[in-house]
Amino acid sequence: MCGRFVQYRTAIDYLQALRSETPLASGIDPVPIARYNVAPHTRVLLIHADADGLRMEPVPWGYAPAWAQGPRARTPAINARVETLASSRFWREAWKSGRALVPADGWYEWRPDAAGKGRKQPFFLHLKSGEPLFFPAIGRFPREGAVLREGDGFALITRPSEGRMGEIHDRQPLVLGADMARAWIDPRRTPAQAEEIALHRGMPSAAFEWYPVGLAVGNVREEGNELIRPQGTIETE
Repeated sequence: MCGRFVQYRTAIDYLQALRSETPLASGIDPVPIARYNVAPHTRVLLIHADADGLRMEPVPWGYAPAWAQGPRARTPAINARVETLASSRFWREAWKSGRALVPADGWYEWRPDAAGKGRKQPFFLHLKSGEPLFFPAIGRFPREGAVLREGDGFALITRPSEGRMGEIHDRQPLVLGADMARAWIDPRRTPAQAEEIALHRGMPSAAFEWYPVGLAVGNVREEGNELIRPQGTIETE
């Protein structure tokens, strides 16, 4: 799953990593985002394609369709399972027209203590290359420069973990390389093509490495770059 991630570079860094030829329709802040502990239900920089080009703007992390009631409406979903994304009634509206990308630098997962003492060890996972990565997202967001509306938001897509990554958690966020990330937000792609990308085009676990970090990341009020400082050995496939 993904319940916390890192987004610390500038917006232009992520845009350059995406290598998109689509013009940017909105202005971007040149200052580094510097968020090392992005938590659910906060506003997060999102990339999506609009009628006049690409837009990069903050959107709440969490989504629920307009018809949702009760707990599902009060606590919008932060993750969507790739296995049921295209067929679930909950995601039907967003699946038709709400594909986006969340640029990031890595994410955190917690592994239960091997001794069974209840404490979980956090790990930071990122690309071995050190490059930015792209989480495909689904939801509802402002169009053509409109202001953020009540109910706008997004969820990240998760998939079963592969190989040794599964020793940390049985699920992981879906991550796309730049080519597939551009295809994901291309409005010319049909839902069937998007489903093929989500199911079969994610980056393999061999592209990542991970290491333990300090327990401070468990506190959403902590935000410094010391949160991604290694506290143990780097692991890979």
